[in-house]
Amino acid sequence: MLARWIYSLVFYLAVPALLYRLHKRAKLNPGYALRKAERFGRYSTSATPALTQCVWIHTVSVGEFIAAQPLIEKLLAEYPHLPMLVTTMTPTGSDRVRAALGERVHHVYLPYDLPGAFQRFLKHFNPKLLVVMETELWPNMIHYTSRRGVPVIIANARLSAKSAQGYKKVLPLVRPMLREVSLVAAQSGPDGERFQDLGLPPASLQVTGTIKFDLNIDANLRAQAQTLREQWGKARPVFIAASTHEGEDEQVLEAYKLVHEAFPEALLVLVPRHPERFDAVASLVQQQGWKLARHSQAEPVNEATNVVLGDTMGELLKMLGAADIAFIGGSLEPVGGHNMLESLAMGTPAITGPHVFNFQMVADLLEEMEVLETICTPIGLGDEVVRLLKDESTRQQLAERGLAVVSANRGAMDRLLDLIRHYLPAASSNK
Repeated sequence: MLARWIYSLVFYLAVPALLYRLHKRAKLNPGYALRKAERFGRYSTSATPALTQCVWIHTVSVGEFIAAQPLIEKLLAEYPHLPMLVTTMTPTGSDRVRAALGERVHHVYLPYDLPGAFQRFLKHFNPKLLVVMETELWPNMIHYTSRRGVPVIIANARLSAKSAQGYKKVLPLVRPMLREVSLVAAQSGPDGERFQDLGLPPASLQVTGTIKFDLNIDANLRAQAQTLREQWGKARPVFIAASTHEGEDEQVLEAYKLVHEAFPEALLVLVPRHPERFDAVASLVQQQGWKLARHSQAEPVNEATNVVLGDTMGELLKMLGAADIAFIGGSLEPVGGHNMLESLAMGTPAITGPHVFNFQMVADLLEEMEVLETICTPIGLGDEVVRLLKDESTRQQLAERGLAVVSANRGAMDRLLDLIRHYLPAASSNK
């Protein structure tokens, strides 16, 4: 209790810095300047009505929401009488929730982890259940939610060795928090063991696998990918760099030089992870002398176009499906990687850098099944793309094996949903 009290005091003292951070971020993404009251658990009852017995799903940003969306859809269908609240922490996540689910769910930003803010939040929304996607552990959020008798489930939970070491440094804060968690549905056995090492009771652990294998790729999405590929040029090689972070775009462009030397007609599709970087990456491409087309502005892609900038939200799967080879960003820089399964599920072979600790279990499985290529340098990336573009047979085999691995490992979503049903007994009336 003392540790959480000290943590809360430090958090309150940091509020001016948090507000300044919002102000700085708003210069790149104006969404950060809006709805600041929500960050402190204050709501206009006309714009955000109070709820009763809602199911609360917390997803940090776009990646977590994409993983959670099939679960949310299943819960909406199975529990139509229960209101659904989805919280995020970023404007891009907020935009994605509203675009995908509209008025079918309620949406606000998650408050800062302050006692007063969370007590106001909980009083306003009255959740029946909290499902936190992956590993978004906030001591006051979990404490005050649990104290109200609301079960807390950490779903699709992952905990890398690096993150576990960080949590061990604040063990007096983390251990009591984990004892208030009702259930951790871990992606793998090692993830679960790390949670237990930090203080999670064994009875609160279930290993369900990762729901990111349970991607819903329908025929319409594949048709859209095919149409996009025709717009880019069906005969030309297409190499996509997806979800890149600061410091990676330069490396991707260096790799593209090697690809361009071997295949002068090759097209690079560059998709930065965060929208506030779109303009900066566009400038970088043009400064290096490449002919650029911005996807958001529907600029035509012709034989002279070298690079397409994927500067829209919600179209990454379609773009992955329209490419021959994909590099998954966040992995050449020590960010931790992003979901390489999205590429494989669209039938596109994937390449990643060495820093994949956020997806270690998935990466290890894919490498064991020989469907994921790992490189460590821009030259290595360029060489690997050239090798695969020259070898259509190997490329096709990788695509087929990738689809088979994704299909064979589905099922975590159903296992997770079964566990959630135990906390929502009214579900039986809707079956």
